[in-house]
Amino acid sequence: MAVRTTGRHAGDTKLRILDAAETLFIECGYEALSMRQITSRAEVNLAAVNYHFGHKESLIHSMLSRRLDRLNEERLKLLDRFDVMLGARLTCEHVLGAMFIPALRLSRDPRVGGKAFLRLLGRAYTDPSAFIRDFLNAHYESVAMRFFDAFQRALPHLPREELGWRLHFAIGALSGVLAGTDTDRLIAEFSQGKSMNDLQLIARLASLMVAALKAPLPDGTQLAAFAAVLGDATDDDGADRTFASAQRDSSGEAVARAVACDT
Repeated sequence: MAVRTTGRHAGDTKLRILDAAETLFIECGYEALSMRQITSRAEVNLAAVNYHFGHKESLIHSMLSRRLDRLNEERLKLLDRFDVMLGARLTCEHVLGAMFIPALRLSRDPRVGGKAFLRLLGRAYTDPSAFIRDFLNAHYESVAMRFFDAFQRALPHLPREELGWRLHFAIGALSGVLAGTDTDRLIAEFSQGKSMNDLQLIARLASLMVAALKAPLPDGTQLAAFAAVLGDATDDDGADRTFASAQRDSSGEAVARAVACDT
């Protein structure tokens, strides 16, 4: 049976479906999200979802695009502004600011989800589904590369591969916190009773990211220290030999190769 939807009613129905999908995606992730859950939360039938979106994949595409398209437009605008202002003096802090400030601004706008916006962002970038990964890569790869290039200019001492690893871990840590279902509890546990809002939480995490990104490359001495820790924690002779061999080689590139062999 065809679903008749016209005018304002059609718009309201479509919006309810998108809102329901967004809430459930934040709570459950993509793989655990079912069309039955969406129709129940939106109080519509399956025919209405099919009429507006066709299938689950198209619905999730639309749900993510309505939030992330605007976010990334705002990010690029701010990065462009910093580029014009600073040129070769662009700093790591400015690049991080171009990433986070637009997200904070949008999180204060109830028209784009309010505080839930940050959780959506965290979920999108930590969801393990190949479908979500493919969507992000296909739609926002150019944005990611623009920021990666900006970080490279701000951190010229880091080889490209090293920068990639540091960004992966740093942004992954922040996204994991944002995706958490109980950020308020996290704040309460670690703020020692002091008042802290989302802005202050992200500022603290960002300060850790800056330190991680700016840290010098590890040398043989640092590697030897970790080798000693590993030796105290394990009897794995193979691991000990790998670290000992790496320690003897003073070349940073060779050290990196030695570590990579066991990762």
